[in-house]
Amino acid sequence: MTDAISPVSPTAATPNDVKTNSPARVLTASLVGTTIEFFDFYVYATAAVLVFPTLFFPNSDPMTALLASFATFSIAFFARPLGALVFGHYGDRVGRKTTLVAALLTMGISTVVIGLLPSYETAGVFAPLLLALCRFGQGFGLGGEWGGAVLLATENAPPGKRNWYAMFPQLGAPVGLFLSSGIFWLLLHVMSNEALISWGWRIPFVASTLLIAVGLWVRFSISETPAFQKAIDKHERVAVPAKEIFTKYKRSLFLGTFVALVTFVLFYIATAWLLSYNVKVLKIPFLDALEIQILSAVVFGIFIPLTGIVGDKVGRRLSLIVITVLIAAFSFLLPVLLGGGETGVAIFAASAMALMGMTYALIGAALAAPFPTSVRYTGASLTFNFAGIVGASLAPYIATWLQTNYGMAAVGYYLGIAAVITLVCILASGKDEV
Repeated sequence: MTDAISPVSPTAATPNDVKTNSPARVLTASLVGTTIEFFDFYVYATAAVLVFPTLFFPNSDPMTALLASFATFSIAFFARPLGALVFGHYGDRVGRKTTLVAALLTMGISTVVIGLLPSYETAGVFAPLLLALCRFGQGFGLGGEWGGAVLLATENAPPGKRNWYAMFPQLGAPVGLFLSSGIFWLLLHVMSNEALISWGWRIPFVASTLLIAVGLWVRFSISETPAFQKAIDKHERVAVPAKEIFTKYKRSLFLGTFVALVTFVLFYIATAWLLSYNVKVLKIPFLDALEIQILSAVVFGIFIPLTGIVGDKVGRRLSLIVITVLIAAFSFLLPVLLGGGETGVAIFAASAMALMGMTYALIGAALAAPFPTSVRYTGASLTFNFAGIVGASLAPYIATWLQTNYGMAAVGYYLGIAAVITLVCILASGKDEV
């Protein structure tokens, strides 16, 4: 078993690969791809709060409609492991580049189709069913995107720069969040709420066509990673990568899933759930709520590169332990801050996303570390997406239900318990496993 990502020297690749895969091109390709994927993903999350309850679940009371909308939101997380299996298989058999192109197309087409769907008023029950199908497609595509983007960066990383390189695809999350929140903020400035709900909400989904074109152009401009090229040259590819993972790397798969647990819980409490809480419970104007989310996305983006630098200097494992303890401590402040009106909400959002930037910067390299090149795409993707199921798929739903039935303190306990579980799994992992 290979316990860590081994940086590959340029001599491991063909001369063509060395010439083509410049650091700038590799890092741009990994960042642009994840930015597009996460933009598509978060546009749905914003619409799930703003318009989908009205358009696709109109016969329910407002809270039930919101919960139903969050239920369709969760479908993507259950599709992501399936996408990880399929794209991971071809990523480990055929190559990182080709598979990343296919994942981007799957996600992109699903997103554009959402923007063309009829509402419940037009198509009846078929409307939410089609919405759920497209959401499944989004999750399926993202399940194959993240792992490949991280490997594109880390398998081209020089010695001592692994966490820094792995940080670049992670930046796609705050950039995508910023753009998705920003486009809805802009639309609300140029049209009425009625126009937005009637037709304006479709613009972000259909406009992603342009982003997909940019992403494909960047992805086609790169060649295979040196590490995978070396595996091809040495005939090290595995016939069925998933079988290898489930027979030889079960422990790494299990621990990695829960190492990433608090990362997902924190993020979706601080974004999708917080947005709905601000608008539906605190009655903060949607424009103001979006501004809070946009500013928190900037904080998120700032802390990712800062933590990438620290991770390379002091070590990834120690950094993750300290960050997880900080998140556990922060969970006790959640009810205090969210009970402090709009100012408290803004402080909570900025603090949560600073912590999110810290943990997210390192989680990509950590989840890829236990797996050898021959099964790394499958292993890293499965781990990340299983974590998405247990940590993110129902986080907005659970937080909404807890807050409604047991109060804000229960939401804090939810985050705190997730942090404790993550900390235990980091400590249980070996030094080369995270």
